[in-house]
Amino acid sequence: MSRIKPLMLSLVLGACAFNAHAQDDGQYWVSDKLPTYVRSGPTEGYRIVGTLESGDPVTLLERQGDYSRVRGDDGDAVWIPSRYLQDSPSASSRLPELQARVDELTSKLDGINEEWEQRVEGMTTKLDNRAERIEELESRNAELDSAYSDAEETTRELKARLDTQEQDLLMRYFTYGAAVAGAGLLVGLIVPHLPRRRKRRSGWF
Repeated sequence: MSRIKPLMLSLVLGACAFNAHAQDDGQYWVSDKLPTYVRSGPTEGYRIVGTLESGDPVTLLERQGDYSRVRGDDGDAVWIPSRYLQDSPSASSRLPELQARVDELTSKLDGINEEWEQRVEGMTTKLDNRAERIEELESRNAELDSAYSDAEETTRELKARLDTQEQDLLMRYFTYGAAVAGAGLLVGLIVPHLPRRRKRRSGWF
């Protein structure tokens, strides 16, 4: 986070410089490079009449040569070199505002980072749950495959047993049929040769 704050401060300073006043409305600020003393006239030959602090706001009244006549907060008009004026607040005067902006952006970044971490954690939990569910389904599928294989083996055994029983039953039918046919043939051969009983004659004849 210590690297983010200087970076954010640089970005904010760049944005402020880009958004500086495009029109000369008379509002200026004392540059950070301003010497302490200001003069009563537009040359170095005039006497020093006071001082202005870096970052003090002034109103531009006129320009003459390399000097500008400005009016400060105290209402006095003084002359300072034009090179020490700038059309945007100095960095030092805006530092508290910029620091507040940096803190605000840092807080937003922290919030975004926290939200992103929560989303990642949520997605990770979902992935873990899905992976666990897939593992359960694969295990269940393996159990079903094993049960299906066992059922197929049982079916083959039952079918083989049924085929054997059918063959045994057919053999029994053939055996019983052959026995019945043989017995009928034997009876048919024996009966004609059996002695016939003679009929008893009645006493009336």
